[in-house]
Amino acid sequence: MSSLLEQEILSQPEVIAGLLDKETRHIQQIVAQLPAFDYILIAARGSSDHAATYAKYAWETMGRYPVALAAPSVHTLYDAPPRMNNALVVGISQSGQSPDIVAVLAEGKRQGRPTIAITNDSNSALARAADHVVELHAGQEKSVAATKTYTAQLAIMMLFAAAWSGDQQRLTELQQVPEAIAKALQSAPEIAQRTERYRYMNQCVVVGRGYNYATSFELALKLKELTYVMATAYSSADFRHGPIATVEEELPTILIMPSGAAYADMVELAQDLQKRQAELLIISDAQEALKMAQTPFAMPTGIPEWLSPITAIIPGQLFGLHLTLTKRLQPDTPRGLNKITLTR
Repeated sequence: MSSLLEQEILSQPEVIAGLLDKETRHIQQIVAQLPAFDYILIAARGSSDHAATYAKYAWETMGRYPVALAAPSVHTLYDAPPRMNNALVVGISQSGQSPDIVAVLAEGKRQGRPTIAITNDSNSALARAADHVVELHAGQEKSVAATKTYTAQLAIMMLFAAAWSGDQQRLTELQQVPEAIAKALQSAPEIAQRTERYRYMNQCVVVGRGYNYATSFELALKLKELTYVMATAYSSADFRHGPIATVEEELPTILIMPSGAAYADMVELAQDLQKRQAELLIISDAQEALKMAQTPFAMPTGIPEWLSPITAIIPGQLFGLHLTLTKRLQPDTPRGLNKITLTR
């Protein structure tokens, strides 16, 4: 019998298709109703914070709004909330229950700023604190590791980006995503077969850039919480500013490098890592990149770079799932973790 984690990974094409159907018009209406603002402040933790990191790139490139990631502890531990003049305040939380994320939205509302909650629970404290609520429509996520809620959050970030861009083509491109996820999932048997090689891996590096900077953090988190591998995420730019010195022969290095603006930089990094004899695992839609890898993970082709994080994470989720099984660990109940984490 398959694990809950596997079932939830496989459910993502239907989840995203349903979300696009239910929320596209709703998000367009929210964007039309928002009062004027100059920048966006996002509060999130964990996988939700990685979705926020993606939004920093997508909302800045398509909406041209500066995006800042909030420090919730400023509100809770230090009781020193910053001025939010001219901000749109957004909270992202799968459960909508974390007190520190709720505190940021509540403060935004107290200061008279427009607020948006993005959550899987429309009855949560976060939803109650917001002017506008966007639901993930992911259904209950029973496995501790977030998969379908993360891609649902990405899809919402993408819908807002498309709405702010004013370009109908963006919405048309978004409609390709459920089918692209389904294609990515077809690689599951091949990924399962290749995972045995990494049974005894205890550390690795995960690198992405631009839109997929977020993917590097999300994939590293999945490996840490599911397989207990000490996976460290970087942008390719930051990686060159020191951490590359840690690369030794055969160090597993996962590169997320779909076609697009960040691709050439990632190719240069891959070539440098080859010279250092690192073990390259490469997630890409480009044959040139896949040929550089000891372990290639092919992504579906034809997806624009701004949408690639939602298909790039699928091989990562599958790798995390099958490495967990290979190590004979429990995919649904990682040690020491709970489904809902309440940080204050």
